[in-house]
Amino acid sequence: MRSGSVGADTAAAADAAGPEVVTVAESEVRRRVAELERCFGDPADPANPLGSAAFLAADEREEPLAAAELLLERFGLNAEFVPSGLGGRLVELDTLARVVRVVFRRDAALGLGYGFSNFLAAVVVWAAGRPEQQRAAADLLQRGRRLAAAYPELARGSNFLANELTAVPQVAAGADSPGGGAGVRLSGRKDSFTNVERAGALVLFVRVGEGRRSHSVLLVDRAELPADRVAELPRRRTRGVRGCLVAGIEFTDCPVPAAALLGEPGRGLELALRVFPVIRSAGPSVALGCADTALRTAVACAVDRGTVGRDPVAGQGGEQGGPQPLSHARSTLAGAFVDLLLCDCLALVATRAVHLVPGDAALYAAAVKYLLPQLLTDTSYELSTLLGAEFHAHDGAYGAFRKSVRDLPMIGLGAAGSAAFRATVVPQLPRLARESWFLDAEPPTELFQLEAGRLPPLDFGLLTPAAGADPLAASLLASAAALAAPCGDPAHTAQSADRAELAELVSLLVAELTGLRDGCADLDRDGRSALADPRGRALADRYALVLAGAACLGVWRGRSAAGAGFLADPGWAVAALTRLLHRLGTPTPKSAVDRGETLLAEVLARFRRHRSYDLYDTPLAGGMSTQGDGRDC
Repeated sequence: MRSGSVGADTAAAADAAGPEVVTVAESEVRRRVAELERCFGDPADPANPLGSAAFLAADEREEPLAAAELLLERFGLNAEFVPSGLGGRLVELDTLARVVRVVFRRDAALGLGYGFSNFLAAVVVWAAGRPEQQRAAADLLQRGRRLAAAYPELARGSNFLANELTAVPQVAAGADSPGGGAGVRLSGRKDSFTNVERAGALVLFVRVGEGRRSHSVLLVDRAELPADRVAELPRRRTRGVRGCLVAGIEFTDCPVPAAALLGEPGRGLELALRVFPVIRSAGPSVALGCADTALRTAVACAVDRGTVGRDPVAGQGGEQGGPQPLSHARSTLAGAFVDLLLCDCLALVATRAVHLVPGDAALYAAAVKYLLPQLLTDTSYELSTLLGAEFHAHDGAYGAFRKSVRDLPMIGLGAAGSAAFRATVVPQLPRLARESWFLDAEPPTELFQLEAGRLPPLDFGLLTPAAGADPLAASLLASAAALAAPCGDPAHTAQSADRAELAELVSLLVAELTGLRDGCADLDRDGRSALADPRGRALADRYALVLAGAACLGVWRGRSAAGAGFLADPGWAVAALTRLLHRLGTPTPKSAVDRGETLLAEVLARFRRHRSYDLYDTPLAGGMSTQGDGRDC
């Protein structure tokens, strides 16, 4: 890898975050992120064949950017989706999201079409495949080829059991073969299937009967299927991620060998529920790359137009020129930044929960899938008011904004999020209220840490759809207790007012959890009819916001204990909780300090220094001394 300012900025990022012990794993993740950024090069450079102009042009043509796919093949992006035990680089789910987020900052269609769709299929194989199936899938991905998955669709409502593919047993011949019997004959069609034309293997959820054990899962090698029994359906154009190749496939009495069975027969539903915590947490986390680009483009527009005024960080005003009230543009940018941090906190907890508290991770994965689209959609709308007519631009300096905002709902986030969240959470609310809230122990501090290399291995066998406890809610109470305790550290003296205000906001959030506990007491005690109760849905919506607040507090406490740096200051946590409480309709005390300018200063500083707007403050390509264009990566 050639030297450039990205490598130097990686070290600077560690310094900015305060004293820390950088693990070998963390150093390696930062190296991969920096390398991928360098390979893509400066997005604003019109001569860069992998810049924003090239991606926007490919989007207009509704096709993948071939040069970008070649870059990812050379980089070996698929290795991020393969467990280290099978020769890949997947060890911790949150670090996978950090690396793939780089791709989504450039183009969601590339991130989904080339990369993340592979993971959506592969995770089923890692969860239930036999060793030979896992090796075959790992080898396929490591060679730069693709997997594609046909999860059940929501075409008939939020009903998993409504599946278009059916399989019937063939005449038994060799009952001792892998999977038992002589295999199945597959019929039916799936109309929307990312990369189905280019996939070397397919992961298919197929109906084999009725009831809860009505579905099985198959890992099918495309090369083994008779050509006359498989028909590729026409490509389907999509409103967003227009560079994704989405098409259909139809099977007509197609023989599939018994060895294709993934996991136990009839256990497809259980298998899907087991992998949902993984894909529901990682998908929204990588999608934050799109929101990062939207915010960065809005900042560029505001700076170009002068609507944010003078830049206090650059020494051109602000604190040196005296305080000035925040304009609409300034407050919108500061608020959007806080929303991205808040979303990243919840995504961080959800992805790390699958390692640390796997029995409870489904709760947090569902909350991420539900809440992030809401917050990011609202944030995008607010930012769009700053661009005016430029919001409709298809190209040029601000074309990336419209594309990023348009693509966000397509990355596995959209309408299914609320249905999935409520189906997962609402039936559990009465039991959580009785047996968990205000009773559970505080989770391990690793749940909120940003550094790689400190998590136990991911064990799919421990993931369950029903939570045994709610450690994130317990962390809210621990945060309240910690803020109520006197702080004897002189280093916190200057922040005492902020801490006092934060403590007051946390007490309001704890009161909200108390209200949830009382409200859930009126729901069906066993949760069986809670989904049909409008009160249950409303309580679940509020619960998601409480979880987000608890995640923010956990991250702030961890960074505060680590030392200096932006995230160690309580100001951003105060702003995040204030925005959450306003969403809950809870009045908040008037602050004695205007934090908008401090937050805006951070926004402008990261924009000027080319750094990400998420928790990691990652150095980005742009203004580098050595630019990449993918040709040597």
